[in-house]
Amino acid sequence: MRILLSSAFFISPENLPAGPVPTISERIDAAFEPLVQILEKVFFWDPIKAVGIEAGAEVPIVVLWLVVAGIFFTFRMKFVNIRAFGHSIRLIRGKFDRPENKGEVSHFQALATALSATVGLGNIAGVAIAITIGGPGATFWMIVAGFFGMSLKFTECTLGLKYREINGEGQVSGGPMFYLNKALARRKLGALGKVLAVIYAVFMVAASFGGSNMLQSNQAFAQFSTVVPAVSGYGFWFGLIMSFFIGIVIIGGIRSIARVTEKLVPLMALFYIGTALVIIVMNGREIGYVFNMIIQGAFSAPALKGGIIGVLITGFRRGAFSNEAGVGSAAVAHAAARTNEPVSEGIVAMLEPFIDTILICTMTSLVLIFTGFHENPSGLEGATLTSAAFESVFPWFPYLLVVAILLFAFSTMISWSYYGLKGFQYLFGSASEKLFRTRKVATNTYFILFLVFTIIGASSSLTSVLQFSDMMVLTLAFPNILGLFILAPEVGKDLKNYFSRMKNGGLVEIQNIQ
Repeated sequence: MRILLSSAFFISPENLPAGPVPTISERIDAAFEPLVQILEKVFFWDPIKAVGIEAGAEVPIVVLWLVVAGIFFTFRMKFVNIRAFGHSIRLIRGKFDRPENKGEVSHFQALATALSATVGLGNIAGVAIAITIGGPGATFWMIVAGFFGMSLKFTECTLGLKYREINGEGQVSGGPMFYLNKALARRKLGALGKVLAVIYAVFMVAASFGGSNMLQSNQAFAQFSTVVPAVSGYGFWFGLIMSFFIGIVIIGGIRSIARVTEKLVPLMALFYIGTALVIIVMNGREIGYVFNMIIQGAFSAPALKGGIIGVLITGFRRGAFSNEAGVGSAAVAHAAARTNEPVSEGIVAMLEPFIDTILICTMTSLVLIFTGFHENPSGLEGATLTSAAFESVFPWFPYLLVVAILLFAFSTMISWSYYGLKGFQYLFGSASEKLFRTRKVATNTYFILFLVFTIIGASSSLTSVLQFSDMMVLTLAFPNILGLFILAPEVGKDLKNYFSRMKNGGLVEIQNIQ
């Protein structure tokens, strides 16, 4: 981190914008962009092109990996995303809760915490980016990504709770680091499990820096500067202020985060969805035409947009980034749920891709298409394009959207700070006393780094931040999904057992217990 910051202030003049003396934000952006370009060649390697096949568009290996995994687990778990959907609603309503169950948060709080990390600027800025690059057809593939993502999310969150660890103070630690290590050891693959767990933990820390706070602070500042043009060019100071308020919340741990997210997530989701629904209803007569445009665009995209493959990859890439299915991050939050039934938490977790991608992302797409902003006549980027689409119907919307975006960004960052901290503690937990003297110093070291990247994100360009965010989040899928493939039979057996006990009366709703 020291090297990155120092290079931001001593970078060669030719990499800086011409004209007046560069601001702090411009220096940081100039130093950050070359790093992104180097990492992109490693993590977004195109295996299709490598074997001499021209697909018409780039096919990043990580996106291909997610597509294959989503389809596999949907069939392997026998479409649990459809057959257990109703049961998931009863679970988050607390129908099967027991006061004696171990954990730190309720089903709903775990869902809200995980949703707060996914429902955010991926739904606002990410959808606008997908539509701009891939056209209306990208919406179809985002929906497909959400559908297949539900089964992936079920699998990883079931394992997250099954292999969690609870210390003497009742604090929970869980997620891919733990089930990759412990579950693979049970299958006599201990060495592989340890390697995958360490790799995952490293990626988790990096993703918390790049995939969460950087994009969130970047797009929050972009929308804020649109409403208040006088602050343009002061991204560094915006990030500094935002990091201060984030620090206040994350010091309180998962209970503090859950208390905030269970209030913020429903509030901001209702506001955003409600406004989008008004615009959709106002254009109700065109709904059939628009969905026809989406479907046609999904299968007959022009060469300019990379053809069908280009639109598919764009839709899956943005959908996967938005709902994070397959990257294992949500398993960290769901591991803290108060339940002794791992499968039940997996069923709750599969609602996230449905809410995040199938509902909210689709609504954003519809608003962009209804208002004609899918053609991006103004050349806007990300959240500002979505804001302009809403503004064309409601002139006052940008002012309320900036509040919503700040809340979206804030909730996403505090949830990802928890994820990253768990990865950091997994890596340095046993050695924290030697490296940092105490566990508290180790924790504070992580938080300081997290807040520094919040400032870098607000100071950098959208292109650099978006590429870096995609790489940091989606690369978590490599070690995680490899482990999930190996552990699929175990989860399938647990799911079968769960429904068998429910059918035979072994699991009953609370109101039926006398």
